[in-house]
Amino acid sequence: MIHKIFVEHSKIIEDTYRNCEKEIERFALLCQDALKNGYTIFFCGNGGSAADAQHIAAELVGRFQRERNGLPALALTTDTSILTAVSNDYGFEQVFARQVQALVGKNDVVVGISTSGNSPNVVCALEIAKNLGANTVGMTGSNGGRLNDICDVCIKVPSEVTARIQETHILIGHVICQYIDEVDYGDE
Repeated sequence: MIHKIFVEHSKIIEDTYRNCEKEIERFALLCQDALKNGYTIFFCGNGGSAADAQHIAAELVGRFQRERNGLPALALTTDTSILTAVSNDYGFEQVFARQVQALVGKNDVVVGISTSGNSPNVVCALEIAKNLGANTVGMTGSNGGRLNDICDVCIKVPSEVTARIQETHILIGHVICQYIDEVDYGDE
C-alpha cells in the first residue's frame, strides 16, 4: 500500500508539471510582479487548504531559502475574531469575501485554494477580488470547478484524490516561493 501511494503521488506530480507548467510560471510571474511593485499576495482556503494558505504566506513573510526582508503576504484564514464574526453575521460563504473587500486593492494577487474548485467561500472571495481589479489565481483539482471560470490563472492538479491534490498544492507553493526568492525586492 505504501509503495502504491508513493507511485500515485509521483505520477500526479509529473502529470501536473507536464499539464500545468505554463500556469505555474504565470502564477510565479504574477507574484513577482506584484511584490516588486509594492502589492500584496492574499491566500484563502478551507481545512487542509487553509493550512496551505498559512504555510505559503508564512514562507513569504518570514523567509523561504534565502535571507531577505519579509514580503507582504497574508492568509485570510488566521484571524479567529474576523472568521467567527463574519461567519456569524454574514454567513460562512462571506468569511473570505468580506476580508477581500476590506483589504485587497487593484493589482494585488488573491490565491484561492480549493481541491474541488467549488468551495463557496473561496469562489465568492475570488469573484470580489476580480471585481476589485486584483489578479486571481486558483489552485484546484482535476477540472478546476467554478474557479476555472473565475481566475486569471487556474492550476488544476490532475487528480480527484484530495490528499494527492493537497500534496501537489504545497509543492506548487514552494515552487512559487523559490521563484519569488530569485528576485531582489530592494533588501540587498
